[in-house]
Amino acid sequence: MTEAVDTPVREPLARVEPRVPRLLQLIREDVACVRLRDPAARSELETLLTYPGVHALIWHRIAHRLWRADWKFAARLLSWLGRFLSNVDIHPAARIGQRFFIDHGAGVVIGETAEIGDDVTLYHGVTLGGTSWSPGKRHPTLEDRVVVGAGAKILGPITIGRGTRVGANSVVIEGTPPEVTVVGIPARVVRPELGHRRVVGRIDLDHHLMPDPVGEAISVVLDRVEFLEARLAHVQKRLREGGAPIRDGSDPASPGPRSTERA
Repeated sequence: MTEAVDTPVREPLARVEPRVPRLLQLIREDVACVRLRDPAARSELETLLTYPGVHALIWHRIAHRLWRADWKFAARLLSWLGRFLSNVDIHPAARIGQRFFIDHGAGVVIGETAEIGDDVTLYHGVTLGGTSWSPGKRHPTLEDRVVVGAGAKILGPITIGRGTRVGANSVVIEGTPPEVTVVGIPARVVRPELGHRRVVGRIDLDHHLMPDPVGEAISVVLDRVEFLEARLAHVQKRLREGGAPIRDGSDPASPGPRSTERA
């Protein structure tokens, strides 16, 4: 006769929160990544002491820990101090991933509900702003390896896809797919999925290779005008050879305004 064996019923696994890296580890990575993205950085000590973007990020890392610990006033006070010293305004509630770099560190604004992935680079004058007075998600999300050019504005609860490059002074109000380049006001995708992009370390340094959609459009128009002028000259030549009067008045015997054809 067999004995019954009681099998314990397993409780469903609770949701495991992602492990937050240690503060010192984050700061070390933030300092080390600068030399991969800025040729002017000569040493980690120089970077730590002289880069305002790094200073702003260190202040934010500490303020964000205070915010998560429900020390809201202390976090806001420390955030204000960081802004006063570095001219970079980052709300302490903003979530920023690893190896984040603000080049030149002047005039950057990052809102409360903004989320930034790993290996992201912002240049001076960038704004990650909100577009609503309502509480909740109001600011953009930047996925990993995004590069945002100087003076660009990314507004609203939109998502900028992984590896996307935002041209300088662009205004982005709609989300983007991964691995594209967007420029303009409002920003539009002008170069999708570049497979030949040169990547050094963890970031694409070819952020200066931006297309010129306005110049390309003008070039198309000029080509069309040249084609139409050639076609008109050919029609006029055939009419002259056939002895038929030309309606634009170039035939001396025909009435009408003087011909505008150039010699």
